[in-house]
Amino acid sequence: MRRPSFLILSALAPAPLHGYAVIKEVARLSADQKRLAAGTLYAALDRLSDEGLVEVDREETVDGRLRRYYRLTDQGIATLAAEAEQMRRDARMVTQRLSAVRPA
Repeated sequence: MRRPSFLILSALAPAPLHGYAVIKEVARLSADQKRLAAGTLYAALDRLSDEGLVEVDREETVDGRLRRYYRLTDQGIATLAAEAEQMRRDARMVTQRLSAVRPA
């Protein structure tokens, strides 16, 4: 899974968010290392929706503009959890390998 997708799913884990809130949360989660453009976000949300990982939670109109909220599906939760576990295993493996080359 690419990092932007992982961060988008992570942003949506606690609660449904609208697009701009996802952009802000991804920036916060990545310590401002990943800033998503709106077009990039919505293309990713469409792809994640097609994959069954996210879905529209609700829509509301704010100041005359449609605001769409997205949430994780059960499959999205499971996929995010599996990806996080794989990252933990990978980080543990790298840490062990690096300890073998570091001077004591």
